Amino acid sequence: MKKITIFLVDDHLIFREGLRNLIEIEGIGDVVAEAGNGQEFLDKLENVNPDLVLMDISMPVMNGIEASQKAIEKYPELKIMALSMNGDEGYYYKMIEAGVKGFLLKDSGIKEIERAIYTVVDGDSYFSNELLRRIITNLKNPVNKSGDDKDLLSKREIEVLVEICNGLTNDEIADKLFISSQTVKGHRSSLLSKTNCKNSASLVMYAIKNEFVTL
Repeated sequence: MKKITIFLVDDHLIFREGLRNLIEIEGIGDVVAEAGNGQEFLDKLENVNPDLVLMDISMPVMNGIEASQKAIEKYPELKIMALSMNGDEGYYYKMIEAGVKGFLLKDSGIKEIERAIYTVVDGDSYFSNELLRRIITNLKNPVNKSGDDKDLLSKREIEVLVEICNGLTNDEIADKLFISSQTVKGHRSSLLSKTNCKNSASLVMYAIKNEFVTL
């Protein structure tokens, strides 16, 4: 079985060395290239074709947002997962818009790192539960959304979507909106179908990306 090839981008050498050793010692993959900022990453990317890029967000010279955007514009099939730490929440929407496939917390354990890498390489998005909790904690009021995305969803579906972003269960949403739990399940199923999302985590990202809610 071919090992996963990884391009590691972070401005802290000690962190890169630690993560590289962890990935390679545990047999998750091979780190085939490293860079300390976005520009260095773009320069080296011309000579390497990794299965996955692990991209820091805040870096000198060029940050992860701009680097991800430029890389995906040039290589649309490139898979990038953001390396996130506490305080990065305000950048999540911009990274999603740049085209990243998920977020991995820098203090994640080896099992989560492995799961995140395999999930994204397999073509899915990955967002840890802890990250979603942080996002939900930092959600402000819903946005008065207009345009194609609003036309796609009904008013009630948008209400349910916002409450999913607020972390409410089906029963809690039902109580708040004065509808049955079964009806909420129906709206949730419809939301997943209409937005091509796989789960609640993906719905939260969809809501942020399409500005149904703001961070």
